Amino acid sequence: MATHLQAGDRAPSFSGLDQDGKKIALSDFKGQKVALYFYPSDDTPVCTVQSCNLRDNFALLKQHGFQVLGVSPDDVASHKKFEEKFSLPFPLIADPKRAIIEKYGVWGEKNMYGNKVIGLHRTTFVIDEKGIIKKIFLRPRNKQHAEEIIQSA
Repeated sequence: MATHLQAGDRAPSFSGLDQDGKKIALSDFKGQKVALYFYPSDDTPVCTVQSCNLRDNFALLKQHGFQVLGVSPDDVASHKKFEEKFSLPFPLIADPKRAIIEKYGVWGEKNMYGNKVIGLHRTTFVIDEKGIIKKIFLRPRNKQHAEEIIQSA
């Protein structure tokens, strides 16, 4: 199952707490491009590769006008540990009740090592300055993810 959203749709509004317990809303970034990436879990191998690629290219993403926001079902404390361990320079929004995840349609059945499981589909939404979804990466190339995002702009 992929998201029900498509390029051209208005990005669903949301708010949640980041790793510092600070309230973050999509509306806080009106007038900026946003790379909103959903990832399954803090401090797991693939999620770490993806997050560190965004960290390593954060200055370049900012030069291209992007704000990066991460979302996973982990809680604030887990996000704080993940941020500190890998020096992540962007907000990680805690969504343990999956309110944002459900709005973006990125929760559902998936294949993991040959088994069907229910979980978060790694997905990135590139949102323009007007709040419109420009591009959806259903299978981000984690080691080149920042490059993909920049090329989509």
